[in-house]
Amino acid sequence: MVLTECSARPRNAANTRARILDAARELFTHQGYDEVGMRDIGREAGVDAALVSRYFGSKEDLFAEVLSSCGSAKDWFEGDRADFGRELAYELVYDPPEMDECKLDGLLIMLRSTGSPKAAEIIRQSTYERFYAPFIKWLGGEDAEVRSRMVLGVLMGMALSRDMSGGYGLSEEDTAKLCERLAVLFQNCIDGDC
Repeated sequence: MVLTECSARPRNAANTRARILDAARELFTHQGYDEVGMRDIGREAGVDAALVSRYFGSKEDLFAEVLSSCGSAKDWFEGDRADFGRELAYELVYDPPEMDECKLDGLLIMLRSTGSPKAAEIIRQSTYERFYAPFIKWLGGEDAEVRSRMVLGVLMGMALSRDMSGGYGLSEEDTAKLCERLAVLFQNCIDGDC
């Protein structure tokens, strides 16, 4: 009889962390913040709940990390500032990037979790840090925070409406008008003329 050496599955901290993050994103997307516990996340990831805590700390910290993993505004500020409004409007109207699963998950997580006071505070902080703060800094000048809220509010509302309903449902002519008006609105906010 030949004995073979048994070995446990090799450990890979980065893989385990990614599995936990993916499991948390999946559960928060479908159930919201209050309905998901650390044990649920551990079970979904195939690890003990203590390991979830070891990698991410508290449920609040994990929730914030899930939101952060769903994108930020840092890559928006490339190109010529004078054309920013036109380019942003064009991309929003004519060339919407395929809504990747993570961005859609981020929206669903926020929508399903805002009823929780604890989650709502984390969402506010995360949204400010990932979107508003970098945009305010890039805008600069008088009323930068007000102008950033205007641009991002319109952008988020239009993108959410488009993605949830499968497009704008406008004629070619009306789509062109929409793009033109959004370009003016965005550029006026960028330039401080709103």
